[in-house]
Amino acid sequence: MKRQRMKFKLLALLIFSLFLLLALYGGYSVITYGNRWFSSSRNPRVRAQKENVTAGNILDRNGVLLATTNEEGERIYPADETTRKAMVHLIGDSQGQVSNSVESFQTSYLYGFQTSFPEQLAALIRGDRRRGDDLTLTVCAPLCVEAQQAFDRYEHTMGKRGACVVMNWKTGELLAEISLPEFDPMAITGAVKQDEGQPFWNRATQSVYPPGSTFKVVTALAALSSIEDAEEQWIDCTEAVLDFGGGQLISDYGGEHHGVVHLREAFIHSCNKMFATLAVNAGQENMLRAAAAFGFNDNFLFRDLVVENSSFPEKADSRYTLAASGFGQSSVTATPMHMCMIAAAVANRGVMMEPRLLRSVVSPGGTGRLSYTENIYRTVMTETLASKLKDYMRQVVAEGTGRRADVSTMYICGKTGTADSTSKGEPITYGWFIGFNAQEDVPVALCVVVEDLDEGTAGGNTAAFIARDVFAWCGRNTELIIPQ
Repeated sequence: MKRQRMKFKLLALLIFSLFLLLALYGGYSVITYGNRWFSSSRNPRVRAQKENVTAGNILDRNGVLLATTNEEGERIYPADETTRKAMVHLIGDSQGQVSNSVESFQTSYLYGFQTSFPEQLAALIRGDRRRGDDLTLTVCAPLCVEAQQAFDRYEHTMGKRGACVVMNWKTGELLAEISLPEFDPMAITGAVKQDEGQPFWNRATQSVYPPGSTFKVVTALAALSSIEDAEEQWIDCTEAVLDFGGGQLISDYGGEHHGVVHLREAFIHSCNKMFATLAVNAGQENMLRAAAAFGFNDNFLFRDLVVENSSFPEKADSRYTLAASGFGQSSVTATPMHMCMIAAAVANRGVMMEPRLLRSVVSPGGTGRLSYTENIYRTVMTETLASKLKDYMRQVVAEGTGRRADVSTMYICGKTGTADSTSKGEPITYGWFIGFNAQEDVPVALCVVVEDLDEGTAGGNTAAFIARDVFAWCGRNTELIIPQ
C-alpha cells in the first residue's frame, strides 16, 4: 500500500509538472508570437474587433501623422503623396496588401486589444466609440523620402527595384525602411495589383538575396578568429581566374586582378580569389561559426517587426561551394535588414542590437502603455576584432571600392557587394552597400540593395551613391533622427 501511494504521488507530480510546462510554454508563445497571431488575416477576433473599434493613429518620431481614421471611418494616410509612397511598406495599407506592416503587425495596440476593462467601461459610460492606442514609431518620415528619392537621382538606379534600411547602431532604433517599387495606399488599382514588379512585397524585410562581397565582413571574422597570422596570409592575384578543379573557376568583378594582396588589401579592393581561399583555409565549421555569430540561420523573432531568416549552408557539398560562400555566393542569402544589422554590429564594437520600431504607445486617455527600450540581440565578436573590421571598412570608403559613398564631413565605413543570381530563370545582378558613420554623435548604419544592375555597373557605382546621399542627409538633419 505504501508503495502504491508513492506511485500515485509520483504520477501526480508528473502531471503537475506537465501542466506547469504547458503553462510556461503558453506564456512564452504569447510573448513571442502574440503579434504574429493578431496580425493573421484568419483571426476572427481581429475581424470582429475592427468593426467596433476605431484604429489609433500612427506617427513618426517627430510627430508626423502617418495614418489616422477620418469621420467616415476610413483609414487615411499623409496628404503628401511622396510621403505616402515612401512609408507604405513600413506602415501598410487599409486593404492589408502589405504583409507584416505596422497596420497589421501592431493590431493588438491599434485596435484596442490592450485596453483594460476600466478603460472600456469609461468609454461605454461616456457613449464614446472605442478607440485603439496611438503609436509613435522610431522612423523619420523625411529620411524615408530621401532614401526613396535617392534611387531616382542616378542613371543606373533610376526606376530600379531595391531597398534601403537605416538604423541607429547604438540603440537599434529603425530610422528608415523603404522598398521599391512603391505604391500609393490611397490609390490601389487593379493595375497595381497585377504589377509584375510586386509593389506589395517589402524587399527590406522579406527578400533574401545573395549578399555578394558584403559577406566578406563575415569571412574576414572567420579568418581572423581561426587562422593563425591571418593578416599575413597572401595570394598572388595576377591571374584572371582561380581554378578549383573540374572547370570550377572563381574570378573578380570585371576580370580584375590585384597583384599580391594580404587580407587587408583584399578586403579594401574586394578580391574574390583571396576570400575564396580564406573560406577554404578557415574551413566549413569556422565559416559556419562566424556566420552564426552574425545571426545567419537564426529564427528572427523580433518584438516590433517580422524579418525573414538569412541562411548560410550547414554543409559544403564541395570545396568550390565553400570557396564561393567566402564572397557571399553559393547558397548564402540575407535580407537588407539583416545586412544593416551586421554593419551596425561592427560599428557598435561587436554588439548587435535588436531592431526596434515602437518608440511609444499611448492609450486614448493619455496613459503610456509602452516606452522605447533597447535590447542587445547578441554579442558577435570582441571589441578588438570589431575595431579591426571597422578599419578595413573605413579604407574601403577612403581608397577602395566604396569611395562613392564617402561624405567629407563624416567618418564613413563600408563594404560594397555585387552578387549574381537568377530570377524567373533569367540572370540578375544585385548591387549592395552596407556601412555606417563611426562618429558617436551621428550613429547611423545602413544597407542599400539595387536589383537588376545594368551591364558594367556594380554595388560601388550604384548602391554606394544612394548610401552617400542618405548619410549626408543624416549629417545635415541630426536633430530629426537622434534624441536630444
